Amino acid sequence: MRHFLIACAALVPAWSTATAQESEDLRVRVGLGAQLRPDFIGADSTEVAPLWRINIAHGTDPFKFSAPDYSFGIPLVSSGGFSFGPAANLASGRKTSDLDVPVGKISTTIEAGAFASYQLSDSLYLRAEALKGLGGHKGIFGTIGADQIWRDGDRYVFSIGPRVLFSDSRYQRAYFGITPAAALASGLPAYRPSGGILGVAAASSISYQFDPRWGVFGYGRYERLVGDAAKSPIIRELGSRNQLSGGLGLSYTFTMKR
Repeated sequence: MRHFLIACAALVPAWSTATAQESEDLRVRVGLGAQLRPDFIGADSTEVAPLWRINIAHGTDPFKFSAPDYSFGIPLVSSGGFSFGPAANLASGRKTSDLDVPVGKISTTIEAGAFASYQLSDSLYLRAEALKGLGGHKGIFGTIGADQIWRDGDRYVFSIGPRVLFSDSRYQRAYFGITPAAALASGLPAYRPSGGILGVAAASSISYQFDPRWGVFGYGRYERLVGDAAKSPIIRELGSRNQLSGGLGLSYTFTMKR
């Protein structure tokens, strides 16, 4: 009996070390697919674009929820359900030929800013983000969203929830405004929108694991422009208030030993 207890005592540190090592390992899930989305905000035409994702979890912890329609973010601060960090996105540009009238070209824009999220419970997630255009529209664009979540660890995750979109006047003038010079060239009335809420949306996402390594993920989203954005002659005569997007991709999970 004494030898058995000694053997058990010898195994405890080894087991603790192995458990600690396992908890320090990182599981990484990367995904790539395709999405169909509007050519630019307010467009009545669509484009095919890449859809990608990356998630990181410690040890055997489940991956934290993140809807594919949110901007890419890195949680530098994470405590008690609250997360905060930098965020980035790539916003589609608009060519003069996209609208058949010369109302202004907008270059593809890198947007950078920050996000904050709070996991109220296992089934309710809140997120807000604000991004500044580093070129292109040069304005500020943001989203406030909530998601109801149903999940079984990482085996499947399904979510659905509302979004509110807002921006400053510089962003709205770039996409929805018409300068006096553009009005003369296009025949549309001059229009100078203000900042504020520009749209509301509903988004749904799903991910499913076939096995510990391979899985699928996807999303669907409906957005409707409101306020000054919806009143723009560009939207009323050349574009659409209704914006639909969706995508599907394949994911792969691997472990990084630490």
